[in-house]
Amino acid sequence: MAGHADSIEWDLPSPFTIEIEVRAEDTDRLGHANNVVYVRWLEDVSWAHIESLGMTWALHEETGKAMAITRTEIDYLAAANTGDRLVLGTWLTGYDGRFRSSRQFQLVRPADGKTLVRATSTHACVDLKSQRPSRAPKAFADILGAAVVAGAPGLTSG
Repeated sequence: MAGHADSIEWDLPSPFTIEIEVRAEDTDRLGHANNVVYVRWLEDVSWAHIESLGMTWALHEETGKAMAITRTEIDYLAAANTGDRLVLGTWLTGYDGRFRSSRQFQLVRPADGKTLVRATSTHACVDLKSQRPSRAPKAFADILGAAVVAGAPGLTSG
């Protein structure tokens, strides 16, 4: 299924993607993927993306900082059902150079080309011990700043 991501009409260029197969336990009484499962998938792809960029858990522990989600907006456009094979794409769409970053998501079913979900999230850097807002360490700033998709409608430096 690796080739499917290439033929998908993505909202922004070159997404970081993961493949998902909807399991029976992901569905609710209505027979489709439950809204809380989508949130888990968004978290899964976010971690996979930042880890691929070098923002590993070891770096979080070393710096004592993490980017915590402060807001998530999800538009559920069509249902996913048991057995559906999906591709979830994400992009870093903003980093303000100090505290905040933003991310965009698109969940697609390659079988029919439908976008099932569009979502955005914002994050703030926090100190792992105090859980209070904190300036992002240079290592985070370098990684996040370099990964922001040009032209995306997110946070900007300045």
